[in-house]
Amino acid sequence: MPIFQETENSIQIKKSPFPRSLFLISFAAMSVVFWFSGGILAEHLAQGKEKGQPAIPQIETVRGAQDFKKEVNRVYLEDLFPVEKSIPVRQMAYGDIAIPNAHSSLILDAQSGAILYHENGTVHRQIASLTKMMTALLVMENIKSLDEVVTITDDVYGIEGTVVGCPRTGYCTSNKLVAGEQLTVRDLLRAMLMNSTNDAALALGIHISGSEEAFVAKMNARAQELGLRDTHFCTPSGLEPDGMENSCYSTAYDIARIAAQALPYEDVWKILQSPPMTIYSVDGKRSHEILNTDQILGSYPNIMGAKTGFTPAAGRSLLAVAHDGKGNNPVVAVLLDDPYRWDDIKQMLSWAYSAYRWE
Repeated sequence: MPIFQETENSIQIKKSPFPRSLFLISFAAMSVVFWFSGGILAEHLAQGKEKGQPAIPQIETVRGAQDFKKEVNRVYLEDLFPVEKSIPVRQMAYGDIAIPNAHSSLILDAQSGAILYHENGTVHRQIASLTKMMTALLVMENIKSLDEVVTITDDVYGIEGTVVGCPRTGYCTSNKLVAGEQLTVRDLLRAMLMNSTNDAALALGIHISGSEEAFVAKMNARAQELGLRDTHFCTPSGLEPDGMENSCYSTAYDIARIAAQALPYEDVWKILQSPPMTIYSVDGKRSHEILNTDQILGSYPNIMGAKTGFTPAAGRSLLAVAHDGKGNNPVVAVLLDDPYRWDDIKQMLSWAYSAYRWE
């Protein structure tokens, strides 16, 4: 999103009709405000540059409420300064929302960074295939053309869980990927985001970084750049390696911010809204049926896209992004470990646009 800056040449300076003394008083007051705000941001930036931090963040159940408040304030202020945006304002006539079925739940105003609602928003949990949102973000940031060709390696063949051609473990409806097969980045993104296939995620990661380990390092480095202090990735797909379950985690808040970061990439959201389709190898010799795990696709208004996640450790999780009906004021809703995720996500989105107006 471009940053608007006023320059010397864009502003005509006019002689002020106010007395010099009133100007000096106003200037002094504004200086105090900016000094205070700058102190808060400088303190946060200093904290983010501490040396000697471990390569893998230390696991904690939940970050302190005061630290969380500082983090929310930082994102809110930083997002407001560069460009003029609408601000969500709470409608007091609407009561609070409760999502008792979820271990963690959160609603984020994507443009301002304001938290509209959260319950256990910074609790560390496995997020399963919601991880693929970070993989998709890195694809968009690192690959120039979605028509670029990816060659499937031996490492990709035989990965566990949902894979291309098999929408569920042990249930296959079409051809699997094979080593040496070539597909476009766009088609692998479709398989990964729509059908949540683990082999497509791994193939994209290896294509970008040369190996799964190198790509995971890139994921974690990008998370640190974004200020995601409560996130550590283990795989491009979200599969938790045996014995490492507690080392693979994020929070409802962090994954919402990843989705917000991906909003400018229109191709991601077009893919998430796509109906089931057939994709083909570059030579046209192999076809693969791709489903879409979004159960409210086309049946709930103003949805920009939804991404599911499930492993036994993570439970059933869901991320959805919607807009206000006019294409404005997008919000991100996240549920972690919620067996009633589809009903609850609709309730969250409806509440957000009823309980808030944007000014």
